[in-house]
Amino acid sequence: MILSDVSIKRPVFATVLSLLTVVFGVASLLGLPVREYPDIDPPVVSIATDYTGAAAEVVDTQITQVIEGAISGIEGIRAIESSTEQGESRTSIEFNISRDVDIAANDVRDAVSRVLNRLPEEADVPVVSKADSDARPMMWVTLRSQVWDSAELSDFADRVLADRLSVLDGVADVRIGGERRYAIRVWLDRERLAARDITVAEVEQALRANNIELPAGSVDSSTRNFTVRAEGRLSTVEEFRNLVIRRQGNELLRLGEVANVQMGVESDVSRLRANGETAIGMGIIRQSKANTVAVSDAVRAELEKIRETLPPEVSIAESYDESIFIRASIREVMVTLAIAVSLVILVIFLFLRSWRATLIPAVTIPVAVIGAFIGLGFLGFSINVLTLLAMILAIGLVVDDAIVMLENIQRRIDLGEPPLLAAYRGARQVAFAVVATTVTLVAVFVPISFMGGNIGRLFAEFGFTLAAAVVFSTLVALTLTPMLCSKWLRHSPEHAEGHRLWAASERLLTGLSRGYERLLRLALRHPGLVIGVGLAGLVVAAVVYPELPQELAPTEDRGVIIMPVSAPRGATVEYTDHYVREIEHQLLPYLDQGTADRLLSIVGFRGEEDSAFLILGLAPWEARDVKQQQVTGELRQRFRDIAGVRVVPVNPPGLGQRGFSQPVQFVVAGPDYASVQSWSEDIVARAKENPNLLNIETDFELTRPELRVTIDRERAADLDITVEDVGLTLQTMLASRQVTTYLDRGREYDVIVQAADRDRATPEDLGQIYLRPREGGALIPLRALVSVQEVGANPDLRRIDRLPAVVISASLAEGYDLGSALTYLNRLAADTLPPEARVSYRGLSREFQESSNAIFVTFGLAFVIVFLVLAAQFESWIHPLIIMLTVPLAVTGALLALLWSGISLNIYSQIGIIMLLGLMAKNGILIVEFANQLRDQGLAVREAILEGAVLRFRPVLMTTISTIFGAIPLVLATGAGAESRAAIGMVILGGLTFATTLTLFLIPVLYNLLARFAKPTHAVAQALAQEAARVDGGGDSRLASDDPPPARQA
Repeated sequence: MILSDVSIKRPVFATVLSLLTVVFGVASLLGLPVREYPDIDPPVVSIATDYTGAAAEVVDTQITQVIEGAISGIEGIRAIESSTEQGESRTSIEFNISRDVDIAANDVRDAVSRVLNRLPEEADVPVVSKADSDARPMMWVTLRSQVWDSAELSDFADRVLADRLSVLDGVADVRIGGERRYAIRVWLDRERLAARDITVAEVEQALRANNIELPAGSVDSSTRNFTVRAEGRLSTVEEFRNLVIRRQGNELLRLGEVANVQMGVESDVSRLRANGETAIGMGIIRQSKANTVAVSDAVRAELEKIRETLPPEVSIAESYDESIFIRASIREVMVTLAIAVSLVILVIFLFLRSWRATLIPAVTIPVAVIGAFIGLGFLGFSINVLTLLAMILAIGLVVDDAIVMLENIQRRIDLGEPPLLAAYRGARQVAFAVVATTVTLVAVFVPISFMGGNIGRLFAEFGFTLAAAVVFSTLVALTLTPMLCSKWLRHSPEHAEGHRLWAASERLLTGLSRGYERLLRLALRHPGLVIGVGLAGLVVAAVVYPELPQELAPTEDRGVIIMPVSAPRGATVEYTDHYVREIEHQLLPYLDQGTADRLLSIVGFRGEEDSAFLILGLAPWEARDVKQQQVTGELRQRFRDIAGVRVVPVNPPGLGQRGFSQPVQFVVAGPDYASVQSWSEDIVARAKENPNLLNIETDFELTRPELRVTIDRERAADLDITVEDVGLTLQTMLASRQVTTYLDRGREYDVIVQAADRDRATPEDLGQIYLRPREGGALIPLRALVSVQEVGANPDLRRIDRLPAVVISASLAEGYDLGSALTYLNRLAADTLPPEARVSYRGLSREFQESSNAIFVTFGLAFVIVFLVLAAQFESWIHPLIIMLTVPLAVTGALLALLWSGISLNIYSQIGIIMLLGLMAKNGILIVEFANQLRDQGLAVREAILEGAVLRFRPVLMTTISTIFGAIPLVLATGAGAESRAAIGMVILGGLTFATTLTLFLIPVLYNLLARFAKPTHAVAQALAQEAARVDGGGDSRLASDDPPPARQA
């Protein structure tokens, strides 16, 4: 082949080619970002519309449904999900991965603008925003102090630290958790207001009118110019207390007489504790394309500087850091990579028994692996767990081509050819097989990259990395390897003296080859037996497949346990906090034992008093002997005794999945909420009979206590009071209304007016609020205008893909897989639900359903592509058929290995099975190509395949064992992310071991039966040459020349 010929003739050229590959590869490597998984943020656009005071049902019909109708026709929508609460509508649209989020957001804005005139006039204008799924803190830093209170800590974090951290490279925002921002609280006393004959609205008006600063212009003289500033702002509690809110004759009524004015905090809902101590958290949100590890390094470096100037009574610590798992995972992968390289080199040495010969394929490993980074840089990929996993798997593959090349050249040297000539001829002899295996492997990996949805995006980088490594290894095998062989290889020792190891191993390998030859002759005499064993393998696969547990990804030990807590609807923050402290009390022993090293609790999560969540950070992997999954199981048992709240310990999902919801997310949708609610209740009641489904709950519960205030409009009109007056008065007294602001040390803070706690403790207190008619007059109590009714309400109406929907969520018991759970729920739905009901999935369940469908298509596509590629290379339909008929045996081996090891059939093991397609085809190519060459030399089919298979036995054995040894460190992996590596390693180990053993007999048997029907690759070229010779020899001499006839002379 031209490339190998040139490399042998021009050794410096071949060396420079490899050195350039290394130089460009290192340059690309230095510029690649480091992240846990490829960047697969789905394009999500959200629409938020506020309609203050409107009931959820009104908002749903007048806003949510109108907006959904407007956007449903936009191109490329994957899912629409809406949630409607009292006074607000939120719609989230997820687009297909290929959509550009900016264009999608513009399309949504256009669609929404067309229906603005159909929305209620009182509703706010819908706000369209690009929701970035990276907008979740990747790191929590906590501030603690035994001396300062939480408001002082919060103010210090806001003023001093947040700005220093937010300007760091890659930081998008710093979110303060458990924030207690200073505010002046004006607690109105209902009885004093009534006694002084003043209303809430009048107090608000006085506050606004007397706390204002307007530019007052300037005073100019002929020589001087003065700016005039009217000091109209109030800035201390005392000034607000003394504020005159009404003058009656000579009597001045001050704010302090009708309200208790004090320095307080904006919201008392959010509370944050670190390791059981009150703290303030700073959540670091990275920019969407930023490097997680680099951002974490920058934050940690800045924290070291901050600690130098921190007041002695304040301590600062990192409580949660996503990069810990990424670092540990990448470190583990690097160790695995080093072990794989060592094992592969050891295998090569044991076969070649010469350090000189071993160095040749050993050199190809760094060149091919570093070369692959050129491809990553060019395609804009990152260094992540999946690309590094691809590198480990590539170790076994990249040496294959070099081994095949070297083994053939060594064989020719041992037959008596000088090294230079042996390298030249040997390289030509196997060049086609090397290129064919490479094209086949690339043909397998590329379809992985085109799988649908998020899983396709994730594994695109995996597939392309493997393909790039294999392509560069072929380049090295055709250039550097033959050149080094011509320089370094020597004739094998002739006798055993001084070469005992070589002699002993040679006897072993020769014995193996002879044993194989005897068994192969037996197999060729009894083809039915071999084919029967192959068919039995297929039957075994068909039996084993349904028995395997199925899930999206194995549950990884990520060193973190997330615990969402939900209290009964309508519970106060004090109630929720009481139970969270009880949960903390049960978790603190894990910190004392050293199993965990950090605990973060956030109460009043997302501003909801009845919700909280805890993060338990486990000690580093090497410092504990218990796995995260075991701790989660223990906690589930422990928390069963906590009666006041529902707490669900969750193992964080892998594969770049966001959110901390339970793995089972089963959606029941239908024409209206009443039907959907009753159907979902039926399913939940029956699902509770399944002991393997834990913490079953729905998101539609009519349990939130609600006071419905009905206004008697006739009476209100009679008394000259509008519905707006009633609404605003209630809002101020009950909902803490921000009326004005004050300045303190250069920052602006809120002044918030609200009824004192004791004046809004019971439903009867609503009637004691007073209003004044528009035209003035005596105060009127609210109870004269309204009736109050206590009801149970559902605070959140959900619509999924435009239909009213209820989400049933559950966790899985130990040993119960997601596939079985969804099959069980589908069966329940088929038995229980009427035809108009619609069933779908969310979150992890949806990804699992989509990926399990996609994997079959991908496998089929890869199979067809490999078959067609082989057909094109061999110029035959028979030879690729012989090679591809052995592939199902690899699947059988893989499934048996999974069954034996107890590993589930997940996305990693499925990708491994697709890889086996290429690996098995590779062995087949080596044998079939050699047999074809021998047939071209005149041997009969049987002799050709017998000799070809025996000659190729050593390289097939060597490449298979090197690939298996490359996978062994994956199977034995421990530490961060070991579970996913073990899944893919076990498939390759089992599949290759089982299939190679059978393939060494099945391919020759099939070749012997079928190859006689195939023409040689050069048959058409030979026929053409014969016809040309016949025409040239016996026909018209004018036809003999390829030149055009001479032009006639005029």
